[in-house]
Amino acid sequence: MTDQPQATALILAASRRGPGDQVAQLQGVSHKCLVTLDGTIMLERVVTELKNSKAINRIFISIENRDFIEQVPKLKAMLDDGTLFFVPSAENLYLSVVKAIEMIDTPWPLMITTGDNALHTTEMIDHFCRETTRIKPDVAVAMTPADVILDAYPEGKRAFHDLKDGGWSSCNLYALTTQKAIKTAKVFEGGGQFGKKPERILKAFGLFFMILYKFRLSTIDQLANRLSKRWKLKLSVIRMPFADAPIDVDNPGDVALTERILKARRGA
Repeated sequence: MTDQPQATALILAASRRGPGDQVAQLQGVSHKCLVTLDGTIMLERVVTELKNSKAINRIFISIENRDFIEQVPKLKAMLDDGTLFFVPSAENLYLSVVKAIEMIDTPWPLMITTGDNALHTTEMIDHFCRETTRIKPDVAVAMTPADVILDAYPEGKRAFHDLKDGGWSSCNLYALTTQKAIKTAKVFEGGGQFGKKPERILKAFGLFFMILYKFRLSTIDQLANRLSKRWKLKLSVIRMPFADAPIDVDNPGDVALTERILKARRGA
């Protein structure tokens, strides 16, 4: 990510539960990313913030069917005028990323996010891309320190990754800048949610990494360095100074919190 705009953005928006998802059920929609939050459909919010970023020049949505995107008038118009693109999702997150990379002409660098991160802003995206440009890794992962989140939301109970240098929360922002970075996406073959499902850490990263993680024997950068050696590439953690960056919409409580934050942002 050297000269802006230049990055390709991939939004992972497929739904494992479809209309059975508890968030989707709140409004009777086919996907949770199609719920309306503070007057705007969540997936539209994600696309709009990416579109406004100087670091992004193309946006692809990975979802089961193009028809789901076309349900959103603004996104349909973008599909029609060639400022937004559809790629079909696959059976899991990893295969969806691989399929998108195969279908996208010159995908690098690729910035990956999800369709349920309604609180991501253009400022957050620009910060992540700017730091990725500065550090020049093969893979970048956005993380927010726990103290940043708790300063803003002292009552919050997030699933932090507690390490030697404190707690951390994933922001669902990733960058793959080279072909060899694809192998790292395989850790999501069984799904994400590592903080909530630690057994996935064992399967994805191995026993020794699990021990270092579980007993807080390493800092976040030390873990990144270990994975860099394991995968023979450079993996870097991008620190995000934004309390809202890790908040996605997984349940009705997240919906209520996200709407409060969105309304506060516009002074409602």
